[in-house]
Amino acid sequence: MSILDKAKIGDSVQINLGLSKDRLSKEVINEINASSVAKIGDFRITDGKGIGVILQLSNGKEQWFFEDEIDLLDEKGNVIKRNNDKKDNSNFIFNFFGGLNYESKNKVSELLNPINFSSWLVVSFKDIF
Repeated sequence: MSILDKAKIGDSVQINLGLSKDRLSKEVINEINASSVAKIGDFRITDGKGIGVILQLSNGKEQWFFEDEIDLLDEKGNVIKRNNDKKDNSNFIFNFFGGLNYESKNKVSELLNPINFSSWLVVSFKDIF
């Protein structure tokens, strides 16, 4: 289960500066060092592979963060542990497709084989569902 399955706009989060330090300005880094707690302002799609979060920092400015760069806080200010178990969906079809893997093909004859194409198509779509 994703952290964002539990999060709502206005929830408090803690920023993990070690994971995002390389892309932030010095001003934002100094602000996060002063207070790593922020509030969720909005959600945005990243590059088609996930969801990002726009956080309101303690100085009122907004900054973009990826889902894995933050930890959700409960009402008492404690970090809510992530459930990294990807088998939380008990649907048989999702479990079946989740176990499929695709090996890259290099030969033209392998690429044109309809069975290989079908396998690639199913494996590609499993991440969407």
